[in-house]
Amino acid sequence: MESVRFVVYSDYLCPWCYNAAVRLERLETEFGDLVELEWRSYLLRPRANADRDLEKFRRYTRSWERPAAEPDSGDFRVWEGDGRPPSHSVPAHCAAKAAAELGRDAFKRTHERLLRAYFSENLDVSDDAVLERLWSEIGLPADRFDRMHEPDLAQRVRAEFAEAQEIGVTGVPAMRLADNDAAVIGAQPYELYQRWVNRTLERRASGE
Repeated sequence: MESVRFVVYSDYLCPWCYNAAVRLERLETEFGDLVELEWRSYLLRPRANADRDLEKFRRYTRSWERPAAEPDSGDFRVWEGDGRPPSHSVPAHCAAKAAAELGRDAFKRTHERLLRAYFSENLDVSDDAVLERLWSEIGLPADRFDRMHEPDLAQRVRAEFAEAQEIGVTGVPAMRLADNDAAVIGAQPYELYQRWVNRTLERRASGE
């Protein structure tokens, strides 16, 4: 049977996207080859700002306690220490795009690692040195890391963000069937994602 293909718009600086990633990984595990996810970029911070106020940012991260309290959540930790907050969203997306060129498994490992690095370990995932260390930790080839700095990847990231805006996506995570521009916005309960797949499969089986 043909897989159910979803497009997911997400940002590595979005706590609700972390929860969605956890639930969608569970969905892939349950349905196997019947579900296919394509992750696309959305930019909550499209432009660099290296002068973000650290104390204000620490106060903001207390809001992560809300998604952390939900079922099937990511592992969140309120920002500690003096590490600076990420300056913008683009670098992490470029690293993920570079990893995707090495294969599906490389992307999945990078995707999960970026979310965990930011939300669980308080690492600045816009910092080049941090990204290179994570790249190495995952076991990706060192000579491919600089691919993330090539302009065409940043252009692809921004094009996906523009696409999301054009179809009316106003926040993330947002998810749609690959052949339908109507997106569901927000980190939905796992059971909703599960029903979505089952109903799509049922419609196809009945010839609708």
